[in-house]
Formats: sequence, C-alpha cells, structure tokens
Amino acid sequence: MRYTRHLNRPISTFTTNTMAEEFNSSAAAATTATSRSKKSLWPSVLRWIPSSTDHIINAEKRLLSIVKTPYTQEHVNIGTGPPGSKVRWFRSASNEPRYINTVTFESNKDSPTLVMVHGYAAAQGFFFRNFDALAKHFRVIAIDQLGWGGSSRPDFTCKSTEETEAWFVDSLEEWRKAKNLDKFVLLGHSFGGYIAAKYALKHPEHVEHLILVGSAGFTSETDHKSEWLTKFRATWKGAVMNHLWESNFTPMKVLRGLGPWGPNLVRKYTSARFGEGDMLNEEEAKLLTDYIYHTLAAKASGELCLKYIFSFGAFARSPLLQRASEWKVPTTFIYGFQDWMNYQGAVDARKNMPVPCEIIRVPKAGHFVFLDNANGFHSAVLYACRRSLSSDPNSYSLSEGVISI
Repeated sequence: MRYTRHLNRPISTFTTNTMAEEFNSSAAAATTATSRSKKSLWPSVLRWIPSSTDHIINAEKRLLSIVKTPYTQEHVNIGTGPPGSKVRWFRSASNEPRYINTVTFESNKDSPTLVMVHGYAAAQGFFFRNFDALAKHFRVIAIDQLGWGGSSRPDFTCKSTEETEAWFVDSLEEWRKAKNLDKFVLLGHSFGGYIAAKYALKHPEHVEHLILVGSAGFTSETDHKSEWLTKFRATWKGAVMNHLWESNFTPMKVLRGLGPWGPNLVRKYTSARFGEGDMLNEEEAKLLTDYIYHTLAAKASGELCLKYIFSFGAFARSPLLQRASEWKVPTTFIYGFQDWMNYQGAVDARKNMPVPCEIIRVPKAGHFVFLDNANGFHSAVLYACRRSLSSDPNSYSLSEGVISI
C-alpha cells in the first residue's frame, strides 16, 4: 500500500499486513465507506470515543508534515512472538503477526544509526521537533513501542515484572532483526529510557552508545526513602491512589471515559504544558494535541505495563541502579534542569558503572527536554556521540547553558 505524503515528498510504504488495510486513507470513497460500516454502525462524530486506527495514522501524518526531512513509514513485522520465549505479545487465541510502526529519515550514506524510543503515554511523533536537526548527523529511526501509537496493540497478558520487561525488550529485538540492524545508538526517553537500558543490558553487542533522556526506573521505593510518600499513603487519598495504581487504573482509562470531552482535556494539557516560552507555536500545539489524543484514546495495550514496572510513586520494581555494575555500553544521561525525574539516580549509578558515563543537564527544560529546549537537547545528543560522528571530538561542544556534570 502506498500514499503520497506531501508535495515533493517521497512515497511511504507499509508492509503487506492485513491490519494495515485499516490505516489506508487513500482507498476509493465507496470502499472506505463500506469498510468503516463494518467496523461501526455509528458515524465517527456519534461515537463515544471519537477516535479509530485511521485517526492515529492520519494524525501522525499531519504532525510529521512539519518535518522537512523526507522519511519512510512502515509497519515492521515482528512475528507472533520471540523464538523460544514463553512470553507472547499477541492475543492468546491468535497466531496473528504483530508489527512496530517505524519512521526512517533520509540521511547521508555513512551516517551512524540513531534509534529513538518514546516514553510512557507517548509515541514516536513526540520527537517531531528533533528529526530535522538529528537527521543531518544520523540515520534517524523512531519507533512506536509495541502496544503504543500506530503499532499493534495486542491484549496485554503479562502478569509479572519479568514478563512485562520481556514484552518490550524482546519485541524491540525482533524489530532489530527485521530491520537488519547491527550496531546503533539507542536513545530512550523516560519509560523508554528504562526499556532502552534493559535492552542494552540484554543485548549490549548491538548498542554502540546508550542515551537515556530523563530516564525512569533507576531507584526503588526503598532506595528513595520518601518520607512524603510514606505520609501520603497513610492518608485516605493516598490509600485510594495506591489502590487505583495496584488495580492498573491508568490515566488513559479516564480519557476514554470522558468520550467526546476527551480531546478538550488533552488540549488544555498541551496548552498548559507546552504553550509558554520557547515552546510550541499554534500549529505545532494543535497538531500535537490531535496526535496525543488519538494515540492515548486507542485500545489499551502497552499502557497496562505500569503496575508491573513501577510501584506507586513511579519507583522501579526492578531498579536499574542495582545492575549498574553490569553495564557494558557507554552511556550518556540527559536531564532538563526542571525535570521532575531526579538525576541523582544517574549520579549514584555512575559510581558503579565500569563503562564511560556522563550526565548532561539542559537549561530551560523539564521532563520533555527535547520539546522544551530542542536546541539544547540536540547539542547534548551530538556531544554524547562526538566520537562516533567525527575524527575530531572537539568539533562538537555543548551549547550555552548546557552543562556536563
């Protein structure tokens, strides 16, 4: 299946997967109407949740239309499950192959590969302000993790931390095999940083450099020893919140419950979070809002990992700090100055890491450092990879205000 992305832009190709039929917006009007009538007897405007699989891909196209670098979009088939694994990422009653939604940006032939992995409640489009700048130096590939964005959304059947980690790490490895990648720079944000780190621990031979952006999962509740959290849990509000967490009640369930009022809630969040300072312009904010809503309102899948990876308060059940001594890949941590994710976990981990490790902090930025201060973020990424990008590492320096500690 093919569609023309934009004037003077390349034609993107989806893999020949039966589910990809649902995402094709260029079919003849009569065929489309017939197909949609089978999926729902109600027109989109009358549905309680005004979204669909069509909406996700179309919102992604609109958001990425801002990006000037030509790209190819594909659904990379990852099969029905990892060979020899007891953890399966498809519906238990189905052998249907699954896929990872992938965008690859044009680059110079000899450029190193940079794989970008989004965080929780996000998708690859969150990096839309970074693709042009990074594609000048890397072959940039961004993915939607299994169960998120435009990727397959199998029923989530994991029942433990170990199985949940395998869901994401093993699907990423099957994706790597399908893309025939050998060595690459792996960048993960927040929860995606946790998964990237777990992947690098299991498959260090494929990761040239690991970049963890506002990474979650380094400390456990015991390590943190939060007096505030202990006191809050003792209150009725804390008890209710903890119960909801352990019941796997995700924020996306609230969004779906609001039905047609959901998009307005996302609009308020986007405006409040990204609408001030050197942030998003009006067009970017509108497109990102639309994209966020449709990726979050779709079928629950990967989001259900939350209770198995983190305890209440976002503390890791299997903290990376405990495995710092096993690190085999050079690592760079990047944090915004105002990031709610404490960089002290990285500082503590670095003490036990037997590989080169540096921590970079970016001013005028919070947890979404790549959106808050895109130029500072680009500077940090290029500086982290300076030895791979040039024979003269001194040719890359941190921009003003960005510091290495």
